[in-house]
Amino acid sequence: MRVLLLARYGRLGATSRQRHRIFLPALAAAGIRVRAEALLGDDYLRRLHDGRPLRPGAILAAYGRRLAHLATAGRWDLVWVEKEILPWLPAVAESWLRLLRVPMVVDYDDAWFHRYDQHPRAIVRRLLGGKIAAVMRTATTVVAGNGYIAEHARAAGATRVEIVPTVVDTEAVRPQAPAPGRPPTIGWIGTPANLRYLDPVRPALAAACRETGARLLLVGAGGAAALGGLPGEVRPWDEAREAADLADMDIGIMPLPDTPFERGKCGYKLIQYMAAGRPAVASPVGVNGTIVAEGRTGFLPATPEAWSETLLALARDPDLRRRMGAAGRERAAVHYSLAAWAPHQVRILREAMERR
Repeated sequence: MRVLLLARYGRLGATSRQRHRIFLPALAAAGIRVRAEALLGDDYLRRLHDGRPLRPGAILAAYGRRLAHLATAGRWDLVWVEKEILPWLPAVAESWLRLLRVPMVVDYDDAWFHRYDQHPRAIVRRLLGGKIAAVMRTATTVVAGNGYIAEHARAAGATRVEIVPTVVDTEAVRPQAPAPGRPPTIGWIGTPANLRYLDPVRPALAAACRETGARLLLVGAGGAAALGGLPGEVRPWDEAREAADLADMDIGIMPLPDTPFERGKCGYKLIQYMAAGRPAVASPVGVNGTIVAEGRTGFLPATPEAWSETLLALARDPDLRRRMGAAGRERAAVHYSLAAWAPHQVRILREAMERR
């Protein structure tokens, strides 16, 4: 079986890496050969994260390459798409695959439809508000990272919908004992674009640092200014040391506002924290309430006061952190690991090809 993967990014893009490329060895072992083609390269993401100007010529060239890859679609048994084939354009490319009778599996780990249907510009809402629904209807199979996205796909008329969470390789990310004598470390991993999610809980972070001597570790947040004056460290994200960075955290956090787009998030950082044997603290938004077992693998504080109480309790109690971390590791291995979900991904692609 030969599959053309039309990803959005290369390995630097978390979604492309964790929802597609992470499965490639298992797919190859099952006899599924995948050719991965990224729309936008790592240079684009670096510029985006650093706040540097994007290069229009490079983006135009990327669209040209995507069209060239699309022209070969008839040679493949299946096309595997991350979100959409050509962003900010109507769903013509996806409809063309259907005319060619080439099966298409399209994957979403975000409420990507809200990028268009809730865009602040009326012209975007009018022209592209229904685009992702059209892509979902056209797809042979829609793979959704959570129930919120799956419900939208079914409402859009998708003929087959599968739910696959964003998984972690629990062999690569393993629990490690904290370094002796270090202060409790509250960690967050993400991108500069998502750093704004920390703002509502900064008073709680400040209280934990002030009253317990805790420090912050922000991975992928950009420069030192991300700390906002709180004690701690900011590290650039590096795939080679991601597991080590997670091990340097004692508590992992994921604050989120309760908005439509955030309800579609897949809680990947929570799964990372749990795989590393760390308690996870998250806003009770969307799938977070499913991933975190309240009081067993972490907490789901809903108010600023609850965030303060939760972080103080965990920072003060290493035994509580240890117990929750062990329970979280078990939960991640059983429900959110690469080993648990790779067979499902193999089945999904094979079944989609058979429906041709």
